Amino acid sequence: MRRADRLFQIVLLLRHRRFMTAAQLGSELSVSVRTIYRDIRDMSLSGVPVLGEAGVGYMLDKQFDLPPLMFDRDEIEALTLGARMVSAWGGSTLSAAARRVLAKVDGVLPDELRPEIEASTLFAPDFHISRKVRERTDLLRKALREKQWVSFEYTKADGCHSSRRVQPLGLFFWGSTWSLAAWCEWRRDFRNFRLDRMHRVETQQETFESLDGHTLDDYIKCLDERKNGK
Repeated sequence: MRRADRLFQIVLLLRHRRFMTAAQLGSELSVSVRTIYRDIRDMSLSGVPVLGEAGVGYMLDKQFDLPPLMFDRDEIEALTLGARMVSAWGGSTLSAAARRVLAKVDGVLPDELRPEIEASTLFAPDFHISRKVRERTDLLRKALREKQWVSFEYTKADGCHSSRRVQPLGLFFWGSTWSLAAWCEWRRDFRNFRLDRMHRVETQQETFESLDGHTLDDYIKCLDERKNGK
């Protein structure tokens, strides 16, 4: 990695993590702690407001911001396709956010690259995701953020009906439908629920704590163990 790229990565890491030690930065960038100390010193001398000291850790002044970044054509197309996917397959809130992202990207592009957004020939048709499913993604995203219990009626592929109350852990898109990973109160275990088979979905005011054994990481670990036959 070029030194200029490494300095830029340090800025991005400190903006994202807010506080990191030299050892953590060195581990992330595969360089020595001494190299990080030298980079931090040079960044400070060049005017980047890095706060902290060796042996303690570093953070960026909250007022510091990067100038607008430029994108190449592949990056513009990747951003455009990603935004179109979110707009087509996500809920109304995410769809609006995706459109705002494209507007912001358009605002920082030079004149010669601005037409690339509209000219992109990569699309994400939305006819296979129903309006009700997209509405449920908005509802469940809120429940995920606020750690709210969720109750609903569920119909399995064989037509069997059940009532569920779950701790939502994550939303997954599989190319044709969304599913909710959750800890099911009834089954006392992890379950995956297709949003198009959920009915009368309601979030509750009651919240839950992320207890050991009930988290998204635990769910993913459980999936890996089942896949490997453990």
